[in-house]
Amino acid sequence: MTAPSPDSPAPVGPASTGTGAAPVRAARRRAQFHTLTIAEVRPLTDQSIEVTFAVPDELAGQFDYAPGQYVALRMDMDGEEVRRSYSICRPPTPGSLSIAIKRDQGGLFSNWANDNLRSGDQMQVMSPQGAFIAQHRLTSLNDAEEIRAEVERTGGARFVCAAAGSGITPMIAIITSLLQIDGTAVDLIYANRSAGDVMFVDELADLKDRYPQRLAIHHVLSREQRVSPMHSGRIDADKLRLLLDTIVEPSIVDEWFLCGPMELVQLIRDELDARGVSSDDVRFELFTTGENSGGQRGAPPVVVDESGDNIQIRFQLDGLSSEVKTPRGSRETVLNAALRARSEVPFACAGGVCGTCRAKVVEGTVDMAENFALEADDVDAGYVLTCQSRPTSDSLVVDYDA
Repeated sequence: MTAPSPDSPAPVGPASTGTGAAPVRAARRRAQFHTLTIAEVRPLTDQSIEVTFAVPDELAGQFDYAPGQYVALRMDMDGEEVRRSYSICRPPTPGSLSIAIKRDQGGLFSNWANDNLRSGDQMQVMSPQGAFIAQHRLTSLNDAEEIRAEVERTGGARFVCAAAGSGITPMIAIITSLLQIDGTAVDLIYANRSAGDVMFVDELADLKDRYPQRLAIHHVLSREQRVSPMHSGRIDADKLRLLLDTIVEPSIVDEWFLCGPMELVQLIRDELDARGVSSDDVRFELFTTGENSGGQRGAPPVVVDESGDNIQIRFQLDGLSSEVKTPRGSRETVLNAALRARSEVPFACAGGVCGTCRAKVVEGTVDMAENFALEADDVDAGYVLTCQSRPTSDSLVVDYDA
């Protein structure tokens, strides 16, 4: 996630790649905020909490989700709107939704949340988003019969999850859901600084006790010496190769889930590619502590001179068409320009990785700087991340409703 000050690691972009078998995608919905009440705040470690929101019956359809998705939170802090995204850390559960918030040095929202959030507080929570979900169907909310049929056809399925720090948050929901399917096996590689930093330690232990033959957990601690050298120190290229050589043969893995900082995620993706693993079988999500907050991304406000050289932007949102001008020399993003016209334009991270600001280019052209959220077929169909897209034509028309 991005903020004026570094904040707690937050999910800023589920992504999957490949053009093979189509993944099981969660149904797309318009990203909208709703007021939810906090039902419970529970310590996870000295530096993190789990926050559970109560979801009323009338909002159940807005907050159903697939394991691995995330929500954005919105609030005013010192007169400024702050948005942060956090992965949902429990399997789909009617009436509730849980996230984990970890402190970060200098974190604007994460430290405040750990110090101040209490049961009974209310927050603005966006409907779940994200594509960090399995190609396989995971829960009875999808299709229980198809789950059983797939397991019978294949004789089971094997998954590997690799996470660092708070990257475990979406993994807990994914792993728990996977293990509820008879015949599945999961290996978890989980990197932390020390044992005291391990989030969901009790939940992981409970899962291991319940599924001793189907779940293997490999804790790697960078600042604590463990009996096995393979499980001590940072995960670099050599240690990663040793882990993969020792833990599991990549050729028998059905699907990979990677969640953590870009450096680690890219290291694993490169190694899997070198071992012949298809990108179709690799899901990844990036966690980071960026520098941006809101649509303005720290840039000064754009002032439009009506008599100057401007680009005309027209956008469709919620069935309504709006127009705004942006100075050609400003290199303003489509999102920033649109927010000047309508404050309800959807976004969460403004960093090119969550996909909330996705829209389809109907007329004109743009230059998209970063893309960690859209798949190749989305881009081919004309979709862009408006937080990363700058107009390159005299006029531009985009559709957020598409």
